[in-house]
Amino acid sequence: MSNKVLEGLFYTKNDEWVKVEDDLGTIGISDYAQDQLGDIVYVEEIKKGTIVNQGDIITTVESVKAVAEVYSPISGEVIEANHTIIDEPSHINGDPYGKGWFAKIKMSKPEETKELMNASDYGDYRK
Repeated sequence: MSNKVLEGLFYTKNDEWVKVEDDLGTIGISDYAQDQLGDIVYVEEIKKGTIVNQGDIITTVESVKAVAEVYSPISGEVIEANHTIIDEPSHINGDPYGKGWFAKIKMSKPEETKELMNASDYGDYRK
């Protein structure tokens, strides 16, 4: 089983991650999540300008094994969506922390990251 965890990211118990740079959060799903899903074949488009609250469904992904909802780990406005994963969802499997990111969100409540797990805690959670 794959369980690569990156330092410097925040994680949810639903296996999403967020990388915070100033007031911008880039979100995706963890290596563990993509491994559990198997080959991802479809990602529902994420609309720029969408306002999300922490825990809201931001998109749905379909794999050969399952359909899964992806939840936003932070609140804010979607300012950019990764359209590459719409055309090539395999990027999520191959590079979940790089090319496989989902959206960039201008955070409205940066303090929410205090409720998320750091890499060490998430690694322990998924052992």
